[in-house]
Amino acid sequence: MPRVAYVNGRFIPLSRAAVSVEDRGYQFADGVYEVIALKQGRFADEDGHLDRLGRSLGELSIAWPMPRPALCLVMRELVRRNRVRNGGLYMQVTRGVAPRDFKFPPPRVRPSLVMTVRPANLDPVERLANGVRVISLPDIRWSRRDIKSVALLPQVLGKQKAHEAGAFEGWMIDDDGLVTEGCSSNAWIITRDGVLVTRHATTAILNGITRQALLRIAGTLGLPFEERAFSLAEAYEAREAFLSSASTFCQPIVEIDGRPVGNGHPGLLAQRLRQSYVDGVMAGSPVI
Repeated sequence: MPRVAYVNGRFIPLSRAAVSVEDRGYQFADGVYEVIALKQGRFADEDGHLDRLGRSLGELSIAWPMPRPALCLVMRELVRRNRVRNGGLYMQVTRGVAPRDFKFPPPRVRPSLVMTVRPANLDPVERLANGVRVISLPDIRWSRRDIKSVALLPQVLGKQKAHEAGAFEGWMIDDDGLVTEGCSSNAWIITRDGVLVTRHATTAILNGITRQALLRIAGTLGLPFEERAFSLAEAYEAREAFLSSASTFCQPIVEIDGRPVGNGHPGLLAQRLRQSYVDGVMAGSPVI
């Protein structure tokens, strides 16, 4: 069936969906976004994603495009119209449409809201069974990475380099040789001593919603963990490594820069964390 998008108050066939050329998201990357996974008709961490959306909007002084309860209703209606049970919902909020000028437009200019839904395989058997490769890249992003901004050119360049190298993801490295995060994911290792490590949430990284959920799960399971920076050298020597994001949940890594991680196979702890996360999502109520 044809896909449907939501654009500023209207449900429109995706092929006809459009925004103004003077939308500030197009002109200045003046906007934020969120991606919420759909698994068997259930949103994964919906509240966490909407909380972070509100935080990002607040950091940029952009108003909510509509009250949060109304947004939740529109999200569900869009999913229903697209009949998607497994995939993801993308939403983008920009400062709105106004003549091109660097300073903020007048308060009467309303934020723009665009949402789409598309199907995706959230349980790729081969990728989960075999793990993925990552490569390291210099981190060239701006200093407010905690805001989920639509300004993603450094990540685009990093993803392309990873693709050209036959890797699934790029891990970005700061000037001190420490791993910040992936181009579209948070980075994790499990040390030789069995300690789960991921970088602490500051303006240096995006505080992933899946990241937060996995830390809560680790606490529930009694797994030792540390929120701190780790070096690329430490990652090379790790027992396990994995990445987390809204669309991958928890994806084991088997190789970093051509070096095998641990025994070169997906780690058991990463697989356990993934299953616990999925179990939590499936305990929620379907949206369709």
